[in-house]
Amino acid sequence: MSFSLPELPYPYDALAPYMSRETLEFHHDKHHLVYVDNANNLMKGTEFDGRSVDDVVRSSFFRNLGLFNNAGQHYNHIHFWKWMKPGGGGDRMPGALEKRIIADLGSVAKMKEDFVQAGITQFGSGWCWLAVKYGRIVVMKTANGENPLVQSARPILGCDVWEHAYYIDYRNRRADYLKAFLDHLVNWEYVTEMFAAVNK
Repeated sequence: MSFSLPELPYPYDALAPYMSRETLEFHHDKHHLVYVDNANNLMKGTEFDGRSVDDVVRSSFFRNLGLFNNAGQHYNHIHFWKWMKPGGGGDRMPGALEKRIIADLGSVAKMKEDFVQAGITQFGSGWCWLAVKYGRIVVMKTANGENPLVQSARPILGCDVWEHAYYIDYRNRRADYLKAFLDHLVNWEYVTEMFAAVNK
């Protein structure tokens, strides 16, 4: 079964003014679609054809870099769209997740500070993450299309810091984009859902 571009879970203008319609149209309709098409072409007729995206990401790492980059970006974006919602962000998160963040990272404020710092200091293109590694929530960053799945971890929140994710709305102000993501866009319910899945 080939990969397909998922529908956005909200209208294109639903995340404005923190993420514009123009950004979502370019990012989802063009950039994400390219990753899907490239991955499908690279998988065709290979041992990876027909596998789940999670499996392709894990099994192509170190073995097929072109496929890994595109499948990784497909995986990342499938969740990125769900990690945002209109009226999201802030500190309004389910209690179990909040307690675990405080236990593992010190406080919600410290988590946000570290998350933004990870995104700012990711040189060039990449992602910053909250992930579960060895039973603890950690802040991570990865280059290009890489994600915590290939670093012995499971992602529960990620933010795209490739320039196409924010340049239309924020130009080179990556820090402002990251702060807006945390304060106004994060879908903490979906983060909680992914956190719960890790612990099953």
